[in-house]
Amino acid sequence: MSIKITSEEAAQNLDSICNQIIETNEVVRISRPDGKNVVLIAETELESLLETLYLLRFPANSTRLFTALQRAKEKIVEPQSVSELYQKLGIQEDDQSSDINLAS
Repeated sequence: MSIKITSEEAAQNLDSICNQIIETNEVVRISRPDGKNVVLIAETELESLLETLYLLRFPANSTRLFTALQRAKEKIVEPQSVSELYQKLGIQEDDQSSDINLAS
């Protein structure tokens, strides 16, 4: 859901608007007289959107992610702990130097 305000309202109440955005993760649309509007979102929301776009921009990766999501929803694969995944991949849990390419 998004809130619509004018640029004048935004200028007068910027601090409280920013606090509200951070608390609620709402989007605030700021309408400007010239029609070139802007949107305020929390930095964490922007980072999440950019990460999602990055992960989905390659067709093979997006297919792999959606397939995994579908398997998880259908409970085809049993959930695994992080320790089990480390063991399956053949790495030590405390090995910070391992360079694993999970996208291949």
